[in-house]
Amino acid sequence: MKIAFLHRRLLLVTLPLLAALLSPGLLQAQPLTDKKEPEQIRIGFQKSAVNLVVLKQRNTLEQRFKNSKIVWLEFPAGPQLLEALSAGSLDFGMTGDSPPVFAQAANKDLLYVGAEPPKPESSAILVQPASAIKTLADLKGKRIALQKGSSAHFLLVQAVKKAGLAWTDIQPIYLAPADARAAFERGSVDAWAIWDPYYGAAELSFKPRVLSTGRGLSNNNSFYLAARGFAENYPGTVLSLLDELTKADRYVQQNHREVAQLISDVSGLNLATVHLFLSRRANPSPTSVISPAMAIDQQRVADSFKEIGLIPRAVKVADIVWYPKNAPLAQQ
Repeated sequence: MKIAFLHRRLLLVTLPLLAALLSPGLLQAQPLTDKKEPEQIRIGFQKSAVNLVVLKQRNTLEQRFKNSKIVWLEFPAGPQLLEALSAGSLDFGMTGDSPPVFAQAANKDLLYVGAEPPKPESSAILVQPASAIKTLADLKGKRIALQKGSSAHFLLVQAVKKAGLAWTDIQPIYLAPADARAAFERGSVDAWAIWDPYYGAAELSFKPRVLSTGRGLSNNNSFYLAARGFAENYPGTVLSLLDELTKADRYVQQNHREVAQLISDVSGLNLATVHLFLSRRANPSPTSVISPAMAIDQQRVADSFKEIGLIPRAVKVADIVWYPKNAPLAQQ
């Protein structure tokens, strides 16, 4: 009888303890700590990098990394950002899905370190309101402006494939976003594949017709990338950056109007455009390390470019995915 009583007492003590130990919060490993902080953290961003812009405008990283100089550099598109990253001019930055594929195919030394949820409605193929182009199949033979190696590049690849066309059936005109918009407005090209906020700005400015968004064609994933040396030498800093990005997203959800004004201030975009492209983001948009599912999805992007000869060699995305030891669990 006494033994049974003691057994019950033991269960009453140990079961709550086990439950606590197995709770989701404690299943995540303790954060990494670097031996020393980097002297500087050079961050590349684009107008569409909402959470990064929030961190920049609120000086959050300057408070988190008091012993590091925070340097912010803006880029018009992902390919230019990753060129700077691979050249040693940046440590960390955000792009869409296609730029890292082109960078890896060109043997650029960088790593995928984080990602945000998909936002397929944030990119589109635009045509003029009176254009004879009514379906994706009508793109055959047409001149289409796009930034080479951008997320819009993959969108167009998928659109052409869905229409039953070959890539050689269209005439891609490779232009940076500002030049592409100018060419589209003056009628030098028949269509324009583009992403937010350029997409939203065009929509509100001259009312193009949306031939297709990324829905059903491209997830339009956003990735955070780092120079290999930076990620390997400062893994704790990288994880802290991802943590601050998720906190910034929570701030976005709770302070929508203020954030819209912050983005307008740094980008020069009007508030209507900012509100429009914010509405097309995933809500919420937390940042996580790369899960196996994310790597598989990104491999499909890489394979699509290789199949039609747009990158010079096949690449294995998993080869440049950063899996830090003791990191919190990635989203599946």
